[in-house]
Amino acid sequence: MPQFLDEPPAGDALTAYDREHMVLYLRLLDSARDGASWQEAAQILFELDPDREPGRCRQVYDSHLARARWMSEQGYQEVLRQGLPPNAK
Repeated sequence: MPQFLDEPPAGDALTAYDREHMVLYLRLLDSARDGASWQEAAQILFELDPDREPGRCRQVYDSHLARARWMSEQGYQEVLRQGLPPNAK
């Protein structure tokens, strides 16, 4: 699993971090769609302990889910223009 920041980079441009974490973003979107709790997603997807660090876990989850939603609504257009990263094929 790639290393992650507590908050992904913000802005309207696709970043190297976004490219590296595309699979994570897809898994987050799937878990939200399927009704998984943020605690479960933080534990499984980020390997964090929501009982020990609830504030941090919630921030990591919320910020990455927001970026995942941005990717699904806008950022994907840049991916289509530039192509997928080599390891995603």
